[in-house]
Amino acid sequence: MIMGQRMRACIVLAVALMFAGGELGNCQSGSNVRATYHFYNPAQNGWDLNAVSAYCSTWDASKPLAWRQKYGWTAFCHPTQQGQSVCGKCLKVTNTGTGAEATVRIVDQCANGGLDLDEGVFRQIDTDGRGFAQGHLIINYQFVDCAD
Repeated sequence: MIMGQRMRACIVLAVALMFAGGELGNCQSGSNVRATYHFYNPAQNGWDLNAVSAYCSTWDASKPLAWRQKYGWTAFCHPTQQGQSVCGKCLKVTNTGTGAEATVRIVDQCANGGLDLDEGVFRQIDTDGRGFAQGHLIINYQFVDCAD
């Protein structure tokens, strides 16, 4: 299998396991994923998931303020791995061009096939400015435990 086919097979397996109540196993990461940015502006919006109309607000809006503000926010835009099962989970996101990284919490979903990072997180890992110049970054991500 070439790398792209292996990644798709891994993602399909991960989704099947998640919906069956299983663990993600070895499919807890993505490589060379496109990340765009979104203006959630969490601090300006009081870290209120309802105020930004985040999909995960249905389950996570009443979490303590410390929980909501501990990490930057992202939408996880995988075409099949969506829904409540990924809400509140954390990802370590690494800019493939510079190695800059950040941990983010999934608060939303979208359909662009990658990640939609809060603009503040995007700036944090766009250390050479190429991401804003291109309108996106290429990143690797890995599901990690949130230290809540």
